[in-house]
Amino acid sequence: MQKPQLHKSFLNAFRGVLVMLKTERNFRIEFLAFLINLFLIFYLKLSNIDAAIILIASVAVLSAEIFNTAIEKICDIIQPDFDKRIGFIKDISAGAVVLLAAISIVIGILVYGKYIF
Repeated sequence: MQKPQLHKSFLNAFRGVLVMLKTERNFRIEFLAFLINLFLIFYLKLSNIDAAIILIASVAVLSAEIFNTAIEKICDIIQPDFDKRIGFIKDISAGAVVLLAAISIVIGILVYGKYIF
């Protein structure tokens, strides 16, 4: 199998993000948080380091959600019927997203606190 041209690989990747936006509620919520963070970075005039920290945390949550969705979809293909082993895999995958989201909130409080208070 031949690899697609570079520009087609990027188009496929961006299509994947669009599919996530269209089909996954949690991703839409996290993407909204990302957009709010972008606004706050400029509105509060965050330093480059603080902006980078916020962006890394935000994109980490979005990426984790994409991985979580991919794992869930693969699990559904492998075992469409209920299986507690598959449920465990899905739970720990979702747990990774929750941990990243929680630490991202803490990061946001630490970073934005300097600019708001």
